[in-house]
Amino acid sequence: MARITRTRRGLNDAPDLLALIDRARAVSARPEPALDCAVLSRAADVGADLSGLAPASPTLFGPPPSSPAWPDAARPDPAPFGPTGSGPSSSGPPPSGTTPFGTAQSGPTAAGADGHRSRMRARLLAAGPESLADHEMLEMVLFLALPRRDTKPLARLLLTRFGSFAGAIAAPVTELSTLDGLGDAGVAALKLVQAAALRLALSEVINRPVLANWDRLMAYLTASLSRERVEQFRVLFLDTRNRLLADEAQGRGTVNHTPVYPREVVKRALELHATALILVHNHPSGDPTPSAADIDMTREIGTAAAALSIALHDHVIIGNERWLSFRREGLL
Repeated sequence: MARITRTRRGLNDAPDLLALIDRARAVSARPEPALDCAVLSRAADVGADLSGLAPASPTLFGPPPSSPAWPDAARPDPAPFGPTGSGPSSSGPPPSGTTPFGTAQSGPTAAGADGHRSRMRARLLAAGPESLADHEMLEMVLFLALPRRDTKPLARLLLTRFGSFAGAIAAPVTELSTLDGLGDAGVAALKLVQAAALRLALSEVINRPVLANWDRLMAYLTASLSRERVEQFRVLFLDTRNRLLADEAQGRGTVNHTPVYPREVVKRALELHATALILVHNHPSGDPTPSAADIDMTREIGTAAAALSIALHDHVIIGNERWLSFRREGLL
């Protein structure tokens, strides 16, 4: 009975429906998006009453909800927080020089810097590292760590301060940290390069007979110690075939003295099952000439080691790109 009543009321209201639709269309065509809610509500009620008599027409009240057709004047603003293309809801890629968190900081890395870096990379790969000057190598190391900076001035500053590529990567962290613009990332990049170089040099001598690879051993020790600012005493522990078992620092001292204890050196040799030793220390002054204290200390360690059948092959002093061998000088 309720259905019959609704159907009859829908038929009786059918003439009104056409008038309501005309009014709704007129409202939607207005230049302003103001809608007559009462008219649309009434049209919807009548349409619902007629839904049982005939299939719903998808064009009776406009396009279906899945594809709304808004007049241009009534279309919602897609960027309610600002003009289209300038607010957070604008589509498409961000303008040049912006990041997801705002405008990128303007700095000396303009478009030309990217081309300069690409050319240096191409030259390195095509012609090898020999084609790069010291400042270019430093620049390349730094722009990997500082991609938003022009690293050429920093590279020049490092060379002025430390004299060479090797001097820059071997400089103490405390001194590198005082350079404006280098930061932790730049310092870490330089020290990583130094560590990689030392590890590569060590790989040439570790677990190999060092007496048969003396030049490689001296290259490694020079890279490790020649630029140290304080005196450092190291011991190379060898096995029965004179292969390098370990390279260990036994002490760090001042600019001209390092305390060394023969008993500790021999004790560590026994722990590693070493049968031979090479003593090494550096002279921060750059002059590898041994002092009287160096000669006395070498004899004391040699005596302590010999008591336990451990051979002392040599004592090497590393200076500034120079080294001295006690055995070659007849001091051992």
